Amino acid sequence: MQRQVPQEKRQRLVRLLIRFMLAAAILFPAAAAAQTSPLPKLWTHESYIDDVTGTDKLDVDDPLKVFAFVLNSLPSGVHVYPTENYYYFRFLHNGTPYSGNIRIEVSDREPALHFAYYKTETPWHPEENAKEVTLGKEQGVLLEKKDRFLYRVAYQDKSVLFALNDLSKARPPADGLAPGEHFIGPIFDDSGVRFFLVFNSRLKLFLYVLDETAKPTEELLPLKPGSRISLGRRTGFAYFQDLKLDRKILIGVLEDNLLLNTYFDGPFDQLPDNFIEGDTLREAILAVSPQLAGRIDRYGRALDRNIRYSIKPYLAYVEPKDLEPVEACANKRRNGDGYYECFDADKRGQANAGQAPAKQKAAGKKSAGPRSKKNSRK
Repeated sequence: MQRQVPQEKRQRLVRLLIRFMLAAAILFPAAAAAQTSPLPKLWTHESYIDDVTGTDKLDVDDPLKVFAFVLNSLPSGVHVYPTENYYYFRFLHNGTPYSGNIRIEVSDREPALHFAYYKTETPWHPEENAKEVTLGKEQGVLLEKKDRFLYRVAYQDKSVLFALNDLSKARPPADGLAPGEHFIGPIFDDSGVRFFLVFNSRLKLFLYVLDETAKPTEELLPLKPGSRISLGRRTGFAYFQDLKLDRKILIGVLEDNLLLNTYFDGPFDQLPDNFIEGDTLREAILAVSPQLAGRIDRYGRALDRNIRYSIKPYLAYVEPKDLEPVEACANKRRNGDGYYECFDADKRGQANAGQAPAKQKAAGKKSAGPRSKKNSRK
């Protein structure tokens, strides 16, 4: 006779099986993706509560122990999507959410490996000091360049290949640049949205243009009927449909996302580091801020690498109606020389006040001036 399994025991077995399947998906993401690619991933409240109510003995005060935990939790190979080469992660430690990143910093010198983590910022507790370290041989950490877009990171018995995002073939369409504009490089933002960074040498301003040659990653909704402004349903990114060219220009991000340093604070912190040719970026920055001559490298970093020039022409909006002056400006100046100044928040504000266009301000990491190099930007 077949033995009956009590219902309570059956439920425990089912839960164990589900947890095993979830663990397998984490340990073997490529296999899981291959099996489930036709369907979306399912996130359950049960798994969240299991994480929140769980306990662990991770020593979060020791960066090397946290780095070992993160590295050991990764598969043997990972894909780094953002173009400043940040590999972001999150975890819960005894009910407290943490965020952080591993970053491979490329430059004309030896590449550097940065590691940072911190208690995740919230609207009711936005400020947290991150633990940040640069790791190398002194800590027993190996960073080895295997190819232009492939690095190996090893610590103790764990080795992981970090494949950087190869966007070397991504370029704007032939008719995608206005007179006086130059293409600086492609950007893959941590929001999952791709952009082209362009510089207008005549007006001395930067623009982020949506890369519509790539697969869309979100639905765009019109600000209101008849408006040329659209909002990303997932990110809150605001775009203006250019009156002169068939392209969308990033004109705004939600201010809360800037304040909380989320994935949706805009592409100012995901510059096209792996694709900058020669001095194109430095020359563009110096055209806007000539006082920085001799003080920045070709990536726009201070020579001591402590801060980096912030390219943030877009508006930080609180409500969608805050974006309407951009459209009003564009409609008014569509036939004028300063039309594209409407999409630079500083220049538009100064022009509306009857003043000369402003230089980008030298302030903190969220402003339109030098920004912090801190790895804790997400």
